[in-house]
Amino acid sequence: MIVKDIIEESALTLAEARDILTAPRKRERGKEEKGAAEENEMRFERRKAVENTTKFAKLGAKESRALINELLELEKTKEEIAIRIADLMPKSNNEVRAIYAKERFTLTEANIEQILDCVAKYE
Repeated sequence: MIVKDIIEESALTLAEARDILTAPRKRERGKEEKGAAEENEMRFERRKAVENTTKFAKLGAKESRALINELLELEKTKEEIAIRIADLMPKSNNEVRAIYAKERFTLTEANIEQILDCVAKYE
């Protein structure tokens, strides 16, 4: 069994995950030379992950990170919620309320409007 260590852990948007998954993989040392077709071939799990992230990502990686940074400047916004907002791109008050449903605080109409204004800039 191959044991791998976690070097770094961070939350990603779908667009950032798509960019990581589609980037060419680095060759491992000590492996025999393989043909170009085998090198570019993806495993089933990775191929499905790429398909899903491509299908559901609504922004590019840079735009989604810019939106997250802008949302983090607002009050009552944590990084996990900002990432969810960047992935889902809510268009209505009810959609924003659904994202915040598990939180222990409620949003005012002004907070919701600020969030929707930030999202509207990136559509």
